[in-house]
Amino acid sequence: MFKKTILIIILLCPLFHNAQDFSTLWQGHFSYNNIKKVVQGNTKIYAASENAVFSYDTQTNEIKELSTINGLSGETISTIYYSETYQLLVIGYENGLIEVAFDDDDKILTVVDIVEKPTIPPTQKRINHFNAFGSVVYISTNYGISVFNLERLEFGDTYFIGNGGGQIQVNQTTIFGNYIYAACFGGNGIRKALVSSPNLIDYQNWQIIVNGDFSAIETVENTLYTVNTNRQIFQVISDALSNELFQYGNTPLEVKNVENNLIVTTSNNVFVYTSTFVPISQVAISSDFLTEYTSASTDASFIYLGTTNFGILKTPIANPNTFEELHPEGPILNTPFSVNAQPNGVWVTFGEYDLFFNPYPLNSRGFSHLKNKKWINTSFEEVLDAKCLNTISVNPANNNQVFISSFFNGLLEVNDEIPTKLYNEKNSGLESLILASDPNYIDIRLGSTVFDNNGLLWTITSVIDKPLKSFNPLNNTWKSYSFSDIIQSRNLGYSDMVIGSDGTKWIASYEHGFIGFKENGSNFLIKNIKSEENNMPSNYVRALAIDKRNQLWIGTFKGLRVLYNTSNFFEDTVEVDDIVILEDGIAKELLFQQFITSIEVDGSNNKWIGTGDSGVFYFSSDGQKTIYHFTTDNSPLPSNIITDVSIDDVNGIVYIATTKGLVSFKSGASSPFESLKNAYAYPNPVRPNFNIVDQKVKIKDISENVNIKITDIEGNLVAEAQSRTNQRYSGYNLEIDGGTAYWNGKNLANNVVASGVYLVMLSDLNSFETKVLKIMVVR
Repeated sequence: MFKKTILIIILLCPLFHNAQDFSTLWQGHFSYNNIKKVVQGNTKIYAASENAVFSYDTQTNEIKELSTINGLSGETISTIYYSETYQLLVIGYENGLIEVAFDDDDKILTVVDIVEKPTIPPTQKRINHFNAFGSVVYISTNYGISVFNLERLEFGDTYFIGNGGGQIQVNQTTIFGNYIYAACFGGNGIRKALVSSPNLIDYQNWQIIVNGDFSAIETVENTLYTVNTNRQIFQVISDALSNELFQYGNTPLEVKNVENNLIVTTSNNVFVYTSTFVPISQVAISSDFLTEYTSASTDASFIYLGTTNFGILKTPIANPNTFEELHPEGPILNTPFSVNAQPNGVWVTFGEYDLFFNPYPLNSRGFSHLKNKKWINTSFEEVLDAKCLNTISVNPANNNQVFISSFFNGLLEVNDEIPTKLYNEKNSGLESLILASDPNYIDIRLGSTVFDNNGLLWTITSVIDKPLKSFNPLNNTWKSYSFSDIIQSRNLGYSDMVIGSDGTKWIASYEHGFIGFKENGSNFLIKNIKSEENNMPSNYVRALAIDKRNQLWIGTFKGLRVLYNTSNFFEDTVEVDDIVILEDGIAKELLFQQFITSIEVDGSNNKWIGTGDSGVFYFSSDGQKTIYHFTTDNSPLPSNIITDVSIDDVNGIVYIATTKGLVSFKSGASSPFESLKNAYAYPNPVRPNFNIVDQKVKIKDISENVNIKITDIEGNLVAEAQSRTNQRYSGYNLEIDGGTAYWNGKNLANNVVASGVYLVMLSDLNSFETKVLKIMVVR
């Protein structure tokens, strides 16, 4: 027995994930509007959205979030259960994963037994329901029933209770009398077994009491209730269905016992009954909150309604006519498609098209804006019927004016957060694609947009003959440019566009590689690169970026390329370069065969690169050094599928959009300033409780090409750095990263400096401007 106990401890240890303290660097921006499950525990209500959970304290009204930032997996949640006895929350997922979060603790227990079970098909591993009895919880799944011990935190037996021991879908279990009952789909009816039986693993110990399809079964005091797929609810008496108690207008989504009341949730009503099925309360959909219900729970005074659009709606049991909306702040959805970071915020859209630039089925999703730490959400009803919203462009001359592309309806103009105009084929230079079979069909597939230095908004539309257009917002004038010189057939899609310092427009295309376009008086220059002869790994280009050296970084369906000399693009024979790195002494191509979905350049000229299934990379300016590689395994990323990346250069915050939600990472790499006028150091003074070695003193708002010397008050040199030499992540005591320098408090002898006043002497190597700062260090 001792050996067995030791083995259990050894096996469990790797499953405990101490939720790393990401709070200083990472932040989650998840949507908590679409609730999967609501449960009650002690004085709290717990609600699960698609891949995160929040709690609401009914006494203090405090709301707390639990997400990948705290250590959750980011997978899709199917159900949750709270144990008041053991003070823990059990989270079940669509893929069979189970996680346990402990009250007032930083541990997340990850249980992978079901996920890693090879005999169960991946599509059958969904967790449907948790039913606690004593120290164990019975887990209803699409293959049968599994047991998890809450006291020992140990996975137990699995019961395949179908005929002949087959795998069948069990939707819910309950304990009634001395028996465990299971409601099953697939014509497998209701099955029961003696709960105290030591051999429940033997399917022959499970008895079919009723045939058919049953979605729920629940015990309330001395009564057993069940619901079938005909929307009927029955009382089970002597293992037989009694007369039908009620037939619901919509399929019951949840049937549960809360404080000895029966709660039945349908998409448009929540019903609360006594244990003897006497109605207590009924809550219909409110005209003020048009949504669907998904789950519900109660306390002594209120009903807490899980919804698809408003998080939790709280309403009095006695008079459910007023509603309070409860959920953490967040964007509309957890499916960000495009992001545009601005100082102190980010714009997010949720429209999408597939890999082949097909927007169907069309989506209607609105957009979100994080502004000064508050989310402003604009629903589809407010966006003038613009579907499939994607790229966002903020007018640099007027930050309150924003243009959002619709991959079906044209260009949406937003002023002061309010959609004001939709540009289409009737009121602008935008054009619809043409269907020979339907001349009245209108479909304006507008993708990437970008402002140039003259205030013109450049747009690119797919599947038309003149895809490139310029728009002047001041006078509503449009110009169109044909690509017929290089493209004889209409291209399915254009995914990205950037503008170089010389005004060249670089455009990513689906079938024709990348395109360079430059105005040349009354004419224009146009050229594309797409073939293997030019070292292109694919003619499908998804992402582009111009770095601070005017080099073009090209993300394709099958790898990364760089055009180092962009100035002679139209005159010379062009060949793009792959980046070769040494890995364990072997030369390899950087991001070989990777699907590159996004490329962004930060204030230090380093590159953030998102991929189609490998997370996000952060490379040095030349790509030779991997500074970070974030995935779901080593970071709070909820998914390795990156849809977009955008950087707030002022604050050094990187926003990363994934298929399962939005997160941000505070890299600290801010853009340099034109002068040293506003340069400052913090914290200042440096107090004894500040970990100067790890947290470092920041010297902010410095210029691009600067030399920094730190001396003591007597003039002895302590540290020195130069922008192009002492770059961040190089191991120096004083490092420069764009507009910010980092000093770890050490001197030239690599010792932490003593208490005293230190002088920071800044010198701009281009303008010869100088500035001196003082830092007081107290140890």
